[in-house]
Amino acid sequence: MRKPVPHLVKARHEFRGMRTAEHYFTVPLDHFAHASTNNGAAPDTVTVFAREYVSSDHTEAEAEKLPWLLFLQGGPGGRGNRLASLGGWSKAAARSFRILMLDQRGTGLSTAIDRNTLPSRGTAEAQAAYLEHFRADSIVADAELIRAALGSGPWSIYGQSYGGFCALTYLSFAPEGVKEALITGGLAPLAGHADDVYRATFTRVAARNTEYFAWYPEDRRTVERIAAHLRQTEEFLPDGGRLTVERFQMVGAFLGGNTRVDGLHYLLEDAFIETPSGSRLSDAFLEQVQGIVSRQANPLYALMHESIYGQGQASDWAAWRVLAEYPAFRPDAVPLLLTGEMVYPWYFEQDAALKPLQQVAHLLAAKSDWKPLYDGVQLAANSVPVAAAVYSDDIYVDRDLSMETAASVRGLQVWETADFHHDGIADDGEAIFGRLLGMVRSAGSSAANRAAN
Repeated sequence: MRKPVPHLVKARHEFRGMRTAEHYFTVPLDHFAHASTNNGAAPDTVTVFAREYVSSDHTEAEAEKLPWLLFLQGGPGGRGNRLASLGGWSKAAARSFRILMLDQRGTGLSTAIDRNTLPSRGTAEAQAAYLEHFRADSIVADAELIRAALGSGPWSIYGQSYGGFCALTYLSFAPEGVKEALITGGLAPLAGHADDVYRATFTRVAARNTEYFAWYPEDRRTVERIAAHLRQTEEFLPDGGRLTVERFQMVGAFLGGNTRVDGLHYLLEDAFIETPSGSRLSDAFLEQVQGIVSRQANPLYALMHESIYGQGQASDWAAWRVLAEYPAFRPDAVPLLLTGEMVYPWYFEQDAALKPLQQVAHLLAAKSDWKPLYDGVQLAANSVPVAAAVYSDDIYVDRDLSMETAASVRGLQVWETADFHHDGIADDGEAIFGRLLGMVRSAGSSAANRAAN
C-alpha cells in the first residue's frame, strides 16, 4: 500500500451561502512506473489542485460528516468550474455532499501545461512522453490517492462529458473506490478507432447546422458573407493571428448546447461594421471569436483530444482524415457548415498558442502504443450503481456509440432524453442531477435487497 501523498490545505473562504477550501496534493507523475525506473532517484511529481464546496446550511461539524462527491470536468484540458455560488446541480449536490471540484493534472492550479512550461521537459519526444501521463488512467490514479488523503471511503463521482470517460476508467481500474457514479453526456466508446467517433459526430453536426439555420435563416446569409469576406480580405484577431475561414467555422462550438446555441446568433449579429473604406469585421466580433478559437488557455485540449480514443492504435489525425468524407465541411464549401469540437493539424499552424507545440502534436497523433483506458471484462462484471444521461442529439458524444457502451457496463441505467444537448447540466442541472442520483440510489437499494434475500 502506498504512503499517503502530501496534502496541503491553504485558503478557506465563506461567501454566498457556501464555504470553500483549497486542497493541494503532490502525486507521482507516473503512477505505473516500476521502482527501478529512476535508478534510485526520487520520482517526478506533479501537483493536483481541488476546491471543496460545502453549503453554509451545514455547520462545520455537520459538513465534516458529509460524504464526498468528486466532480470530473469535461475536457481534456478543462479545469474544474469556479463556482461563484451554489446553483443548478451543485446546489442539489451540496444538500447531501461535500463537493470536490478537481483541476485535472495539467489544468488550472494543478501543475500547468502550456507553450511556456512544456518545452522545459526537453525535446519534442520528451514532451510527448511526458504528456502520456495526462490521460484518464493517470487522472483516476490521482483521484484514488486524493481519496485516501482525505480519509474517505468509496465516494460518489459525477462525470460530465470527458469526465464521464474518466468515470468509466475509474470503474474499470479502481471500482473499489467508487460508491456510485453519475455520468452526463459522457459515455465513451470502449473500443474501435477514433474514425468511428468522427463519422458519427460529423453527421450530427451537419444535422445541427440544418436545425440552427432553420431557426435563424438570416444567419445563413451572415455566415456566407463572413466566409466570402475572409476569402478576399485579411482580418486579424486581437492576438495578431489571422482569422481564416476554417478558424471561423470553429464558432460551431455554440451548436453543442441548449443554453449556448442562441448565443451564436448574438455573436453573428456583431459581425460587420461599416468603415469609410467598406465593411470590415468589428472589433467586438473579433474579440469574441478569439475566445472561441484560441487554445491559449487550454492547450491540452488540442494536444490530447484524439488520444482519449486511443487504445493500442494511432489516431493519425482522425478528424482531419474523416473530414475528406464530408466535403460539406470544407472551408471552400458553399453553403458553409460550422464545425464541432474536432481538432485538426492546422490548429498548430494558425493558433499562436499552439505553434510551439506542433511537433509534439504530430508525435502524439502518430503514437500507436497507448495503454488501454477501459477494462471490458471488469465493466461487464461491474457492481457499482451507475446512471447516465444520454442526449439523443448530442453532437460531441454520439448517442448510438453511447448506447453501445451502456450495454457493455453491467447494471448501467440510461436516461435518454432529447430535451437537452451536451451542456444539459448548465441548462437544468438540478433536475438532471436529482434524477440520476435517484436512479443509482434505487439501483443500490435493489441490489442490497437481493443480497439480503
